[in-house]
Amino acid sequence: MRHPPRPFALLTGAALAMASCAFAVMGTAPGAAAVPVCTVTYSVVGQWAGGFQGAVTVTNNGSALDGWSLGFSFPAAQTVSQGWGAKWSQTGPSVTAANESWNAALGTGASVTTGFIASWSGANTAPSAFTLNGTRCNTDPGPDPTPTPTPTPTPTGPTDPPDPASGAPELSVTGNRLTDQKGATRRLLGVNRSGGEFMCVQGNGIFDGPVDDASVRAIADWKANTVRIPLNEECWLGLDNIKPEYRGAPYVDAVKGLVARVLAHGMTPVVELHWSYGQYTGNSSGCADVHASCQKPMPDAQYAPAFWTSVANTFKGDRRIAFDLFNEPYPDRATSTTAQAWTCWRDGGACPGIGYEVAGMQDLVDAVRTTGARNLLLVPGIAYSNDLSQWLTHSPTDPTGNLAAAWHVYNFNTCATESCWDSTLAPVAARVPLVAGEIGENTCGHAFIDRVMAWSDARSLSYLGWTWNTWNCSSGPALITSYDGTPTAFGIGLRDHLRALN
Repeated sequence: MRHPPRPFALLTGAALAMASCAFAVMGTAPGAAAVPVCTVTYSVVGQWAGGFQGAVTVTNNGSALDGWSLGFSFPAAQTVSQGWGAKWSQTGPSVTAANESWNAALGTGASVTTGFIASWSGANTAPSAFTLNGTRCNTDPGPDPTPTPTPTPTPTGPTDPPDPASGAPELSVTGNRLTDQKGATRRLLGVNRSGGEFMCVQGNGIFDGPVDDASVRAIADWKANTVRIPLNEECWLGLDNIKPEYRGAPYVDAVKGLVARVLAHGMTPVVELHWSYGQYTGNSSGCADVHASCQKPMPDAQYAPAFWTSVANTFKGDRRIAFDLFNEPYPDRATSTTAQAWTCWRDGGACPGIGYEVAGMQDLVDAVRTTGARNLLLVPGIAYSNDLSQWLTHSPTDPTGNLAAAWHVYNFNTCATESCWDSTLAPVAARVPLVAGEIGENTCGHAFIDRVMAWSDARSLSYLGWTWNTWNCSSGPALITSYDGTPTAFGIGLRDHLRALN
């Protein structure tokens, strides 16, 4: 908030359905197994009352194709409402996913994955047959194999999901889910605790309001399980433009104390780089100051990697603590093309329109991982973290595979409708965990975040309200009027919803 692709296995609690299809190849030697012309994998990657998210991967093992069309029939009246990675259409039970212009070529051995949102009722039975370009995929049985005894299966009942670990979890990425050390699925649901990003650089303290045990307990009383803590890189690193009492060791100790109190109340602390160094006076500039006194379009190469090296060394011994790499990148406001913005976002360096050397998301991932830290990393998109349309294509490489995508959404953002979330966020959420690090609205009410939470709940996603501060509506969304947890009209929506979930 502005104020003063890596493929993973997709597994959830929903049923996983797999179907493979093959077409016999001419010229197969007698007695040899036929080489499949195509292989299709169908999976349900998320399911909720009345709806589900599916994924279909087709691998072409035959001749190269310049244009493809995948067909199948839903056996239980399921109906596709949204899709991506293909042009989806449905007539009765018959569903067709035809290539987009950019993925029409499907070479020998190449695969393409598409996804969709659909409704269901009664049963969500998987399709049993698929066609590729009109030809049914089936398997040539070949010669009868020599019979072998079939062992009698041991009857088993349904496997119960593991019980969650008690207290704040050690978080890991498993496919598109966050899981704890016992393998249970976890969601990050809570609030932001703003102050650490601006009070120190303004010379007014370290936090805005109390961060004692009573104030942290008030957050837990809302049934929040996560607290995001925005930080200032100059204050953490102890640069001499900050008052001595608010920089270096005093600042770090204050942050460590808040993190410890959050953990003591069983909640996940998310430490986050919010304000950073570097002079930017271009489009949408928050300030002309070279110092970390406002939101910059990208982190700087001079101090941001050092910040994350220090933060990671401080907290790497405790995997209950998550790291949010940078608040709200907006290189798209500085560069002339979206392609340049995403390249800058990932790779950093000399970015068009930005007058300082940039640290890209890959630089920050590397800074953390070089320390040996394996903590969960949240990686935001562009356009103030509201645009994740090319996140999968440009996502940084993480040797631990412990990356989640982060996004922010307010009622005044460009992507603030369910149709936009379906088209740009659902594909990301199908591949990696998706965390809304900030949700809010400038209406002093909660109608908008109610919609955000409903959309996210339907997909078992995470979200954090902005912000646990006693501000006025004119200075940004504030959840409380008192640090005892008394909610504003806006905060009532988040508080009551979190309590209802728990």
